[in-house]
Amino acid sequence: MIERIVQPLTEWYHANRRILPWREEKNPYYIWISEIMLQQTRVEAVKPYFQRFIQALPDPEALASCPEDQLLKLWEGLGYYNRVRNMQKAAVKIVQEYGGKLPADYEALKSLPGIGSYTAGAVASIAYGISVPAVDGNVLRVFTRITEDYGDIMKQSVKNRVERELLEIMPREDPGAFNQALMELGAMVCVPNGPARCGQCPAAEECLARKHGTVDELPVKKKAKARRIEKRTVLLIRDGERVALHRRPPSGLLAGMYELPNLEGHLEKEEVLSRLVQYGLTPLRILPLGASRHIFSHVEWLMEGYDIRVAALEGAPGEDVLFVDVEDAEEKYAVPAAFGAYASKINMRLGQEKYDQMGSGEEQ
Repeated sequence: MIERIVQPLTEWYHANRRILPWREEKNPYYIWISEIMLQQTRVEAVKPYFQRFIQALPDPEALASCPEDQLLKLWEGLGYYNRVRNMQKAAVKIVQEYGGKLPADYEALKSLPGIGSYTAGAVASIAYGISVPAVDGNVLRVFTRITEDYGDIMKQSVKNRVERELLEIMPREDPGAFNQALMELGAMVCVPNGPARCGQCPAAEECLARKHGTVDELPVKKKAKARRIEKRTVLLIRDGERVALHRRPPSGLLAGMYELPNLEGHLEKEEVLSRLVQYGLTPLRILPLGASRHIFSHVEWLMEGYDIRVAALEGAPGEDVLFVDVEDAEEKYAVPAAFGAYASKINMRLGQEKYDQMGSGEEQ
């Protein structure tokens, strides 16, 4: 039964696939970059990031030698910054050990930093025609519905089993098209949110969940642990057109990135003023900016902010603090989207927002 889905799915893909910039050439570097960007990010959101990234860093050599600040700025707004750091580590290895080209070998690809079985399978099958599966969330959803598999897709053992079963039916010709067909079906038809569009599915005749009316029960996915809640007080410290930025530690959450200075807990105005005096700053005005929230994978920040004018940004609230013009902050320093609500108060645009505004009327 499973083997019978290969041909109709592949034919459906060739007739219905979306035109995406990383698909038009079977360039292994492009495929790799796009797959890392697409992890937990929508296709439409990735497109402009992908174009800017490959324009600035067109090959592994350029990625390997890119300064960290520029690398993080190119990634700003995509989140999960360790992914781009691992990409650079992998690029260094590609340059040193593989002559600057991604290896045409599934196991060798898996050995590179930040590349797991899914990304290795995508690059190997799409770029090099190697008959290996590429199993992501979309594929797990499609396959568990077709086979009516009630295994918990959050378990590695279930993913491993799906990979083994798909490996047995992988076509020798154009395995990349079959892998992309499964991905595309999960993104366009057998969707994660809302009802599955079974009437448009090329595998509907073989789908056991459709036959038995269990589509809405699958896939089985155990609920993730509740996120840890952290309260933060964000300080928008300004002297004229300059704003204070703090560099985060080199390890941990948002490692090495720049941020608006912030303190643990929700502090009252008097507590914030006391801290500023301790930093050697002379506050002239302090106004509340209200609440904001940002969700990371395992942590949720509940933030309160203050807009603070100081007499001069000469004192420094500790090490790794810069006082920069807003324009310089936009151009040179990677600031996480978590601070977007407060950065917007001084027209400081983060990530894709800056390019969207430029495209709507400003010169690029």
